[in-house]
Amino acid sequence: MNYFDLFALPHSFSLDLSQLSSAFQALQKTAHPDKFAHASAQEQLLAVQKSATINDAYQTLKNPLKRAEYILLERDTDMPSEQASFQDNFFLMHQMELHEMLEELSTADDVDSAVDQARETLDTEFQTLFIQLEQLLQTHSNEADTKACEVVRKLKFYQKLQLELERIEEQLFDD
Repeated sequence: MNYFDLFALPHSFSLDLSQLSSAFQALQKTAHPDKFAHASAQEQLLAVQKSATINDAYQTLKNPLKRAEYILLERDTDMPSEQASFQDNFFLMHQMELHEMLEELSTADDVDSAVDQARETLDTEFQTLFIQLEQLLQTHSNEADTKACEVVRKLKFYQKLQLELERIEEQLFDD
């Protein structure tokens, strides 16, 4: 079952999340296992499976990067594994610079300003890549889909950096 079809949504990266949420709630009301408490064991099992599928589909479509990966898999695009090396050496060097920027936050003269600057840098670069991903996914070509895979991988790096920044902030400001 295609997740977009399940929720009666257009097969598009850009989604109306409120429409997704409404469709999810409506489906869960009809398929929730509690509604099948007095049904046969087989019907109960089917309800649990259907509910799990609905939950998985919802979690996938509501998260933009998971949604992008799902779209690319639906298009039979080979997604490189997380451990596959990047061919983009500039990107890798830049990631090292960003890691260094985060490591130096605790020793900055103005920690608040340094954290704000780091957040702005990460957010701006993430948004630039995210816009690129949206454009690539609208193209519907093998070449664009292959490039989109690389952009998704890059965006995951930025998500990890943003989580690292949050962790550092907690350490710096929760003392």
